[in-house]
Amino acid sequence: MIESQTKRDIFQAIADPTRRAIIALVALQAMTPNAIAENFNITRQAVSKHLRVLAECQLVKQKFQGREIYYSLELEKMKEIDQWLSQYRKMWEVRFNQLDNVLATIKKQKK
Repeated sequence: MIESQTKRDIFQAIADPTRRAIIALVALQAMTPNAIAENFNITRQAVSKHLRVLAECQLVKQKFQGREIYYSLELEKMKEIDQWLSQYRKMWEVRFNQLDNVLATIKKQKK
């Protein structure tokens, strides 16, 4: 099987609210799966599945310290998401500015 076909989609990964919450946690500091699981009302196994998806998408990286695994945010992958989103952010900024201009014109006409 071709590798690109087996990789998970990064946007499907971040669509899940639990995975987004995990990303927020490990963005602050590297954490073990048990420490991450303490923040959720789900099983440790469920947290492990979410971590596996995030790792497969390269949104988190693993660092082994002794017998512990620490997960932290992979900033380069987050930059990739931000770059993709920026094209839409720019488009919406233009549209909001256009809307502001229309509203200002209407407001002036009412005076």
